This record gives sequence, structure tokens and C-alpha cells, in this order.
Amino acid sequence: MAAYQKLYQSGELEERIRRAWAMLESCHLCPRRCGVNRLSGEKGMCRTATEAVVSSYGPHFGEEAPLVGTGGSGTIFFTNCNLRCMFCQNYTISQLGQGRVTSKGEIARMMLSLQQRGCHNINLVTPTHVVPHILEALLVAAGLGLSLPLVYNCGGYESVETLNLLDGIVDIYMPDMKYSDERNARRFSGVKDYPAVNRAAVKEMHRQVGDLELDQRGIARRGLLIRHLILPNGIAGTEGVVRFLAREVSTNTYLNVMAQYYPANRAFKIPLLSHPLMREEFQQAVNLAKEHGLERLDGIRPRSLARLI
Repeated sequence: MAAYQKLYQSGELEERIRRAWAMLESCHLCPRRCGVNRLSGEKGMCRTATEAVVSSYGPHFGEEAPLVGTGGSGTIFFTNCNLRCMFCQNYTISQLGQGRVTSKGEIARMMLSLQQRGCHNINLVTPTHVVPHILEALLVAAGLGLSLPLVYNCGGYESVETLNLLDGIVDIYMPDMKYSDERNARRFSGVKDYPAVNRAAVKEMHRQVGDLELDQRGIARRGLLIRHLILPNGIAGTEGVVRFLAREVSTNTYLNVMAQYYPANRAFKIPLLSHPLMREEFQQAVNLAKEHGLERLDGIRPRSLARLI
């Protein structure tokens, strides 16, 4: 049973929806706390008011193996983002607003369609700024038989207050841990306090769902899955990330060490980011994770390494 089904049956899901929408009146859904009244049409850093925008949806076979299985991960890509990563490889969606306005009924139908197509989960990509919209759609979909686990696939810049609203709703948290250095976060993603905020969020996520649990087929049922994109020239601060995970979260953390960096968006104009990742940089990141006791690593596959220089 997916986590949200209990809250749906008890009526608590409706209360969570009410609380989530109330946060938009002076918006503090995310740590930016823009304070704009999104209910009256104002837009903050996420450039989203009362309507969710969706770029695309469908089975995804390029996600982590425990999410993909044989049926794929049922992804819904939400447009816009609360970060401004200069190297974002999906910047046409996250920063240029590619997508269309989508109602709660349409989102619910997307969820049900993905379930009918045999996906193993509903993978909500960049959901932070549209949590109320997602919860409303979930209420509709659950009433029509949705039972798949929910994946909260985010950039890792999350408010603990908002995460508390999702306790008992999200089955699998999949946040990025982009940086361990505040200066790099400010320079390359436009947020001043990313490391501290990110770590508090990851600890709250782990408190809610624990380490990643797999069923007998190797499919994720519940838990925390961390993504860490290795950036050139040590910009991501991998040692700080893996030390934090090992000491303050769990050495059993499922960590995807991501090797797929390539210059995109504005990265071409920044010398430190203007070249692909080197093989040695990736291997050093893997070694650091292992040295700190993290053995549950994903991403170390020939197809990943073949892209490195």
C-alpha cells in the first residue's frame, strides 16, 4: 500500500491540501520564502502562481535501476524551479518555462495513465513549487484507484515545513545534494544557503522514510535515494556531501554518483564549468564515498564512464 492511501482514507489528505494552499498566500513553500501572494496571481522566483505547468509525462527508463525495473518510472515533469543552476541540462523546462498549464484533473489522469501502462511508481520531477497542486491531483487519483508509490524528485532546496506536510504521503524521496560549499551554491545556482538547507531537508526526509527499501524484484518501495552530480574542478564538494551522509544520515544511504555532467545552459561561458567531466574526477568521487563507508552506490556503469574524457 502506498503511504498516501491511509491519509486519503482517513480524510487527513484533504487537511494537508488546505494547509498547503494556505502557504501560497504569502508564499513560503520553499526556503526562498518569496512572500508573494500566489493565490492572487503574483509570482516569485519559481514564476508559478495558482496553476501548475507540466512539460511532459511518460514511462522513463533512464532513472535509477530501483525505480525503473521492467515497467519504467512514471515521470511527470513540472515546469519551472526554485533554483537557477547555470549548468542545468533541462533549462528549457526549469528556466525558460517550456510546458502547458495543467489542471488537477489532468495531472490525476496522468498518474492513472502511468499506472495503467505498468510503471512502478509516480515520479514527480521538480515538484517543490507545486506541492498544493500535486496533493489536489493525488486526492482525485487516489479516489480513482491510484496505488503506486510516490517519488519526490527534487533539487534538494526544500523547506522542512513543507516536507512535514508530505510526511505519510511521499514513499520515496530522491533529492539532489548539489554542493557542500555555500559560495559555489550562490555562484552557480543562485542560492546563498544551499548546503545547510539541503542537509536539514535530507535529514527530515530520512526521518520520514528511512533507508531505501527494495522488494524481491529489486524495485524501490520506500526510502531515501540521494543524487550527487559530480561537477568539474571539485565544485560539487563531494567529500563534504559523503561525510555528511555517512556521519549524520546513514552509511546504508543509496547514493547515485552521477557522471553525466556536460556543459549546458550558461556553463559554456564559465571556465570552471565549460568542459565535460574527466574520468579521474568521477573516480575520485567514488573513492571518497567508499572511504567514508558508503557502499550502496549507483551510477558506476560502463555506459556512464564511457562519456567521460
